[in-house]
Amino acid sequence: MTVTLDVAEGVGTLRLDRPPMNALDVATQDRLRELAEEATRRDDVRAVVIYGGERVFAAGADIKEMQNMDHTAMVLRSRGLQDAFTAVARIPKPVVAAITGYALGGGCELALCADYRIAADNAKLGQPEILLGLIPGAGGTQRLPRLVGPSKAKDLIFTGRMVRADEALAIGLVDRVVPAAEVYEQAHTWAAKLAQGPAVALRAAKEAVDVGLETDIDTGLAVERNWFAGLFATEDRERGMRSFVEEGPGKVKFS
Repeated sequence: MTVTLDVAEGVGTLRLDRPPMNALDVATQDRLRELAEEATRRDDVRAVVIYGGERVFAAGADIKEMQNMDHTAMVLRSRGLQDAFTAVARIPKPVVAAITGYALGGGCELALCADYRIAADNAKLGQPEILLGLIPGAGGTQRLPRLVGPSKAKDLIFTGRMVRADEALAIGLVDRVVPAAEVYEQAHTWAAKLAQGPAVALRAAKEAVDVGLETDIDTGLAVERNWFAGLFATEDRERGMRSFVEEGPGKVKFS
């Protein structure tokens, strides 16, 4: 299998496994979508780590496979490509990308689908599609500017240059840089902590933020308001408030 889903301590690890560089061919894209949808459905998966292994996250699309595609073939395939990444972005649970080595092209776009990105100190990220006479096709032109701002995104997309971990951190492309040997451990720790949190409230928070970024503020506030009120019907809300009143903040254990 080119992608696997392993679950431990409430954390599902989506592991890319297509040596040597985890090139994202059509079969890998389709498998990624299937497992992202499975992670969405499974109650025992409460948070997700996306990981490519110790050496590389994902070096991008399979160029040899794409080279044989003409316009008609890509018209038919491009929706499937985007759907695979969108399935990851829409997992309604906290998602962290554990980035080692290269995260280029589709690899960078996959990292953009996470809620939080932890990178190795030797990581390199970028959108080099322009060097092939193309543009990013798996969400890079949309998710990257929403994350780092339009001018920084255009710099990366127009030039196709790679950025090292320290620059990626400075521009907001990643959220934490750690020694390479610690990337997966720290990503799993981040996810495991949230896996112990209130699942419905975390889902609500993610949806409110993501929907709000895509719409006007009044619509975003309406989404927030509806979720906020709706959470008063949950056991976790009752448990959290009771613990706060009786024991003080930060001591609640959610169901």
